[in-house]
Amino acid sequence: MDNNQPISEFDIKVEKVEKLQESGEIVYKGKFNKTDEIHDLDNYELGKKVSIAGRIIFKRTFGKLIFARIYAIGDNFNADLSKSIRTSVQISLSQNIVGEESLKKFKEFCDIADFVGVSGELVRTQTGELTVQVEHYELLSKALRGLPEKFHGLVDTDSRYRQRYLDIISNEKSRNVFITRSRAVSFIRRYLEDHGFIEVETPVLQVNVSGASAKPFFTHHNALDLDCNLRIATETWLKMVNAAGFDKVFELGKDFRNEGMDTTHLQEFTQVEWYASYWDFEDNIKFFKKFIKDLMMHLLGTTKITVAGHDIDFGQEEWERINYVEKMRELLGFDFLAITDANELADKIVAKKLLTKAELNDYKSVRAIIDFVYKKFIRANIIGPTILYNYPAFLKTLARRNDADNRITDVFQVVVNGAEILNAYSELINPIEQREALINQLKDKELGDEETMDLDEDFLLAMEHGMPPMSGLGFGIDRFIMMIFDLPNIRDSVLFPIMKPLDKNKVNNEDD
Repeated sequence: MDNNQPISEFDIKVEKVEKLQESGEIVYKGKFNKTDEIHDLDNYELGKKVSIAGRIIFKRTFGKLIFARIYAIGDNFNADLSKSIRTSVQISLSQNIVGEESLKKFKEFCDIADFVGVSGELVRTQTGELTVQVEHYELLSKALRGLPEKFHGLVDTDSRYRQRYLDIISNEKSRNVFITRSRAVSFIRRYLEDHGFIEVETPVLQVNVSGASAKPFFTHHNALDLDCNLRIATETWLKMVNAAGFDKVFELGKDFRNEGMDTTHLQEFTQVEWYASYWDFEDNIKFFKKFIKDLMMHLLGTTKITVAGHDIDFGQEEWERINYVEKMRELLGFDFLAITDANELADKIVAKKLLTKAELNDYKSVRAIIDFVYKKFIRANIIGPTILYNYPAFLKTLARRNDADNRITDVFQVVVNGAEILNAYSELINPIEQREALINQLKDKELGDEETMDLDEDFLLAMEHGMPPMSGLGFGIDRFIMMIFDLPNIRDSVLFPIMKPLDKNKVNNEDD
């Protein structure tokens, strides 16, 4: 190191580690026997002896007295998120209690960001601050880097996503987002099980692109010398479980879609899918409306939220319903279901002056064009919660065709503030129609549409063995959390969204 360069905070802390180790101290302890959680301390009577552990987030010395704050979210709590959760508590170290050498050691070697364990009596200071009056402490783990500035936290978006552990420490809203997310996942599992569903697991690594219209991620299985893809949905597998005789099944897990990045889409995302034999999509509408109300009451104590300045209430008895096909016919001014040629459809849309030819250039199939028009002119203007139903059959390859018009499917989606939060329908169980629908979609792939499914012979074989009437639903966890917290970006609802690799040289330069 250049002797003219100032010593960095990182180097100073490394020197402290070395000094402690030379003195025989175990700097990075194996365990600490804590008996209490910080979030429980308000429920205790003063004078109680407690033993807690956490990270130092504040420290100030007044001669023979040191005040500090230690932080920990803790464990085994069912927090009411309408109230503030205690995640830190003041500690005091007095030379009269811990002794001169022990106080000196804390002052010199225990810094902000270090983990410590403390034992002592619960008291209140003259200012009324709940405090642990320390009788014994241990340095449990020495941090080599500091924490974000107390009052501003991490303001850089890249840092918040990459260093979520620091964001959670300094940002109460981030803490509540991820506590709520955990509670939501737990509630969903219990709720479905209480209503007769059984949780199953299906493959993430697959040999067919199936279950939804989306562009997949591809990989290679070396042992089998086999090209594979990561699943884009669990749908076809769960239907096969229904065929096995499990009438109500669900899976909560990760799906992967290799699509563009924006504020409402993630390439790796979490959703729950459930399928119920002998239901139709109207049964699923009734079930979901009760489910979402119960979920929000559990998490928030209310069914009312504010999203992008709009007040939205999921507790209404009736939700607005929009017939997709009728709304699209009204918008376009012609029967789009009668058109099978993408160029003809594009020309008619351009003639209506809805879009230009250039705006439609990237959409190579009737399916892709209609979906783009819907998202731009219909979905974007919905505040919700709104049920859209009766989708064109070419949009929903796996959905049941309507008995009155086989160009329409028995499908519904719920849209809130211009974003779909679920996709559900009565399932197609006719293997002849299913094969035909998949073959027709392959024609779109030949036109350059990358969001198409493969001809999945394993799934078709299961259908040919027979499937019961059923309805399925997919509900996105990330987008739901984004919605109820009114987050600006869906990545704010995920602990560790994918980031480009960290530049180690940049980190080192920042420490200099």
